[in-house]
Amino acid sequence: MLRHVAVIILMLVVAPLQAAVVGKEVSYRSGDTEMKGYLAYDDAVNGKRPGILVVHEWWGLNNYARKRADMLAALGYTALALDMYGGGKTADHPEDAGKFSGAVRSNLDLMQARFNAAREFLNSQETVDPEKNAAIGYCFGGSVVLGMARIGADLDGVVSFHGGLGGLPPVTGKVTARVLVANGADDPFNNADTLASFTKDMALAGGYFELINYPGAQHAFTNPGADALGEKFNLPLKYNAAADRDSWQKMQMFLASIFAAD
Repeated sequence: MLRHVAVIILMLVVAPLQAAVVGKEVSYRSGDTEMKGYLAYDDAVNGKRPGILVVHEWWGLNNYARKRADMLAALGYTALALDMYGGGKTADHPEDAGKFSGAVRSNLDLMQARFNAAREFLNSQETVDPEKNAAIGYCFGGSVVLGMARIGADLDGVVSFHGGLGGLPPVTGKVTARVLVANGADDPFNNADTLASFTKDMALAGGYFELINYPGAQHAFTNPGADALGEKFNLPLKYNAAADRDSWQKMQMFLASIFAAD
């Protein structure tokens, strides 16, 4: 009986020490614009760790981007799901999403300023090693992180998941950030000509570049909500569980390798 009581007491003492991912809404500024973000980290990890920026789809900073930040935090990183639209603005219809994302993609200075403001905020966190930064992005967000790499952002690496590969900023020199692109081979937004042009640009830029083309995968293949959105708005969006799992595993190996190389 005493032994049983002792075990219960031990469990009560140990339980509070078990950590979990901490996720919280945050605010920061880019110029005169208030930006809304979501910061996630594991409070069981001691000391500073690499900081990862998560750039949302064209719908804006929604729960999908927050979920990916939580998943990165569970891997031991500090992640900031950032805001590229300002004020945490989101879109419920493709027409609005196109306007919001187009306004950013057509203004490189604005894109860079908002990306850098988020990075500065992330690096100010006590859990982040500011010398170790990477960025991942989905759809529109994939285009953003590739754009930042192509103009010389001082990042260890970037990962694009089904990002648009056309209409990106021109490469201004050697791309120093290592680049991983997870693309759907059946994504109509990245046709064969777009893919060939992008690949040629990246090869000429030098540096580390890897492209994984998933057979049968369409646009937004990592998002379980893609099917419903595709049906609702008659868009070529489709979740692909196998490509989702594999691309996330490839990202984990990529991040481990780039930070180990520092």
